[in-house]
Amino acid sequence: MAAIANEAAAASIEGSATETIEKPLPHKLERQWTFWFDNQSKPNQGAAWGTSLRKIYSFDTVEEFWCLYEQIFKPSKLPGNADFHLFRAGIEPKWEDPVCATGGKWSVTSSGKANLDTMWLETLMALIGEQFDEADEICGVVASVRRQRQDNLALWTKTAANEAVQMSIGRKWKDIIDATNKITYSFHDDSKRERNAKSRYNV
Repeated sequence: MAAIANEAAAASIEGSATETIEKPLPHKLERQWTFWFDNQSKPNQGAAWGTSLRKIYSFDTVEEFWCLYEQIFKPSKLPGNADFHLFRAGIEPKWEDPVCATGGKWSVTSSGKANLDTMWLETLMALIGEQFDEADEICGVVASVRRQRQDNLALWTKTAANEAVQMSIGRKWKDIIDATNKITYSFHDDSKRERNAKSRYNV
């Protein structure tokens, strides 16, 4: 009888121990981010700009990010004239978005498809990992694949007129993506007025 009681007690203890073992908690990010996709490879005539822009998924954990990254095509696999975006949740990758309206972007051209994928991933990890001192100033990043021009990457920021902040971000980003050539910064307002607007800053 005592043996049976001891076995029951042991089973009870093991059961309690099992119940207290919890699954590892997900690694929460500092803020939520959203992937967007814009496929302009088959434009609809007469359609307004931005009508092909689609929100893919929002996430706020490291685990979700890697799951999405592994499942979503890399920029090098995109059709010509298509864009991938990663922006802070609540900000749309459009000049008209209130947060982006007075901003601009740092731009770098890609030397090849593999180079584009590498710079894209390094930038994504820097953003979700809060590696920039001026993280609140950054809106997001865009990878653009083009048929007749070089592919490029653009880092969007909020306050274009703040040269000191933009230069700090530009230097940091250039180091993150290991760019050897000059990267340039243009104002969204300038780009609205003329397609090939001159850059305001460079590093």
